[in-house]
Amino acid sequence: MRLGQNFLVDRNLLDVIERLAELRDSDVVLEVGGGPGLLSQRLAQRVGHLHVVELDASLEANLRGVLAAHEHVSIHIADALDLDLRALVPAPSKVVANLPYGVAATVILRTISELESVERWVVMVQREVGERFAAAPGSQAYGVPSVLAQLECEVRVLRPVSRQVFRPVPNVDSVLLGLVRRGGQRATPAVRRLVQDAFRHRRKALARSLDLARPGIREHARAELEQMGLVADVRAERLAPEQFVELARRLGA
Repeated sequence: MRLGQNFLVDRNLLDVIERLAELRDSDVVLEVGGGPGLLSQRLAQRVGHLHVVELDASLEANLRGVLAAHEHVSIHIADALDLDLRALVPAPSKVVANLPYGVAATVILRTISELESVERWVVMVQREVGERFAAAPGSQAYGVPSVLAQLECEVRVLRPVSRQVFRPVPNVDSVLLGLVRRGGQRATPAVRRLVQDAFRHRRKALARSLDLARPGIREHARAELEQMGLVADVRAERLAPEQFVELARRLGA
C-alpha cells in the first residue's frame, strides 16, 4: 500500500458500484484515488466525463495507459485536499471512488461544501468512517461529519465490503457509503464553525463547549437552547442537524 490506499481488485464489486451509482452517459464523475485504474476504466466506459485524481505520481503512466482510449477523461496528478475542486471543468455531478482511508472524511465534506453540482456519492470508506457519517443523533458515532453531511444530504451505509476485494488486504473493514443531495439546506461557514466548536469537548455540555471556544457565550447559549425546547445543559450529540442551524441563527454565529 502506498500513500494510505488499498487498491480495489474485485471486478464483481465494480458491478455493484456501477448499479448503486446509477451511472448515466450524461454524468460527470469525480474519482479520488484512481490507483491502478480498475474502477477508472469502468467509469470511463459509462459516463460522459471522468475526472481522476491520483496523488501518487508513480501511477500516472499506468493510469494514462489504461485510460488512453477515452478522450473524455481528465487525469489530475495532485493532492485531493489541495486541488481546486471548483475549477474542474466540466463540473462533477457524482463522486464515485475507493477513497484513500486517511483523507476519506475530508474529501467527502469538501465535495459536499465546494461542489454544489454533485448530486450523488457512492464511495468506499473505512467502516468506522461510514458509520460516523450515517450516525443518528444521540449515538456514540454521531459527530461533526454526521451533522455536516446530513444537513445537506441523505446519508446511509449501502453495504459492507469484504477485505478480500483489496490488495494489499487491509487490517480494517470497509463499507460502501451513499449520499444523495437534498437541496435547499446549506451548511454555512457559521454553522460549520458552531458544529466544530460544539463537538470539541464531547464530555461537556454544549453551552460549556462553546464557551471554551468563545468565552462569555455560555449563558446566552443556555438561554437559546431552552428557548428551542432543549435542556440548557444538553450535549452536542443530542441535537439534530437542523437544530444546529437554528442555534447558529439564534447566536448570530
